[in-house]
Amino acid sequence: MSPTKKGYVDAAYLDTADKLMEAFKQLTYERMHIQPGQRILDLGCGPGTDTIPLAQCVGPSGQVVGVDYDAEMIAEADQRAQKAGVSACVKHERADATALPFESNYFDACRSERTFQHLLDPTKALSEMARVTKPGGWIVVLDPDWGSLSVDANDIESERRLARVLAGCLVNHGFSGRRLYGLFKKQGLVEVSAEVCGLHFSDYALARQMWLMDKVEREALALGVVTNQELDQLHAYWEQASADGVYFGSMHGILVSGRKP
Repeated sequence: MSPTKKGYVDAAYLDTADKLMEAFKQLTYERMHIQPGQRILDLGCGPGTDTIPLAQCVGPSGQVVGVDYDAEMIAEADQRAQKAGVSACVKHERADATALPFESNYFDACRSERTFQHLLDPTKALSEMARVTKPGGWIVVLDPDWGSLSVDANDIESERRLARVLAGCLVNHGFSGRRLYGLFKKQGLVEVSAEVCGLHFSDYALARQMWLMDKVEREALALGVVTNQELDQLHAYWEQASADGVYFGSMHGILVSGRKP
């Protein structure tokens, strides 16, 4: 089963998000315990944001493979890899996360970031990651928990309803992050650990962009979850908070790592 267009974002959005996630990206690399010469997988590679720096981790004798269901992302990733001069050890393939086109025990380590939220069958995707990882290899997944999103507001009830729409309607699995630990345990991985990766926003325009608030608000209105008057009141409060330099919102993701026995 493949992902749908629900929650789809373009490469420009991903580039902005990747800058915000830089510290957490580095943490996922560390949790993979990468060694020079290894073969590693990046599931949901997008435009190659991580495959290119991961090439530096494995060196010229290693290999990084990025997979994504979106053919346009794969094409963009290939172009970026070529421009970065790492095409010799980095390749990208279009593939379904639940039916990876690789032999069992093929990779030394695997990672996925902000991808499980979009998948229709995250359990099967993790099973596939475990299948293609060598015994002793590490699997690392970082995904958001959209249910953790909160924004200072003058109408908490309306703000909470908007947050619920975002978590329930923006992606296929808005609460993906909090479910990863259980998925790893049920998969039979060992040395499983979980870490909270928090982000906060004091830039109102950036928060609206990253949280796709225009889309969320249209959906909320269509569902009858909020009224135009309630939205107008929230907007006025947030715009004034932004002008006063006191706007604040936050959310967190969960990073889970485990080793294949």
